[in-house]
Amino acid sequence: MLGELADLVIDPTTRRVTHLVVQTHYQEALGGSRLVPVELAESGGDGAELALACRLADVAELDTVQEFAYLRLEGFPVNDPDWDVGVSTVLASPYYGPAELSEMSYAPDAGMIYDRIPKGEVEIRRASMVTSSDGHHLGNVEAFILDDEEQVTHFVLEHGHLWGRREVTIPIGAVAKIETDMVTVDLSKNEVGELPSVRVRRW
Repeated sequence: MLGELADLVIDPTTRRVTHLVVQTHYQEALGGSRLVPVELAESGGDGAELALACRLADVAELDTVQEFAYLRLEGFPVNDPDWDVGVSTVLASPYYGPAELSEMSYAPDAGMIYDRIPKGEVEIRRASMVTSSDGHHLGNVEAFILDDEEQVTHFVLEHGHLWGRREVTIPIGAVAKIETDMVTVDLSKNEVGELPSVRVRRW
């Protein structure tokens, strides 16, 4: 087993999946996550697995995803015409001022772990935030449904809280905007609440 599907990289204009972010199990040989063109992916026999139409050595030649940068808090880690910042985590270290050790603050610079994705594209993960047209937080992305051309036709929203949690399927035509780690739908909170639940198969 090569690894696990971590995230999807999507062209926000065409709504097509272009790459898979694969977290490999071969850390020493492959160096962690790899950016896999979606054309290399093939569905497994029962749909529960993905297979890549390439060798392990070919995977090692693919672009790595995760990067680290040390920057000012107002800075931007990538200055490259070919790459954008995908999902990121800022690592800010607290420090104590010389005058008042009792008050904790944060250094004016920080480390950032981020995913490097192709320019103009966005990265979506399971648990990316979903918001409504009237500004409400609706829940999180659970899954995407694709056609044979890797075009997104629907996405599955995990909606509600704790015991009232359920999944609803939203057509891509009802999506107003797709950004890195966020999907905005062209529906109100009440309209989403009226959508029927669907049963999502989890692996």
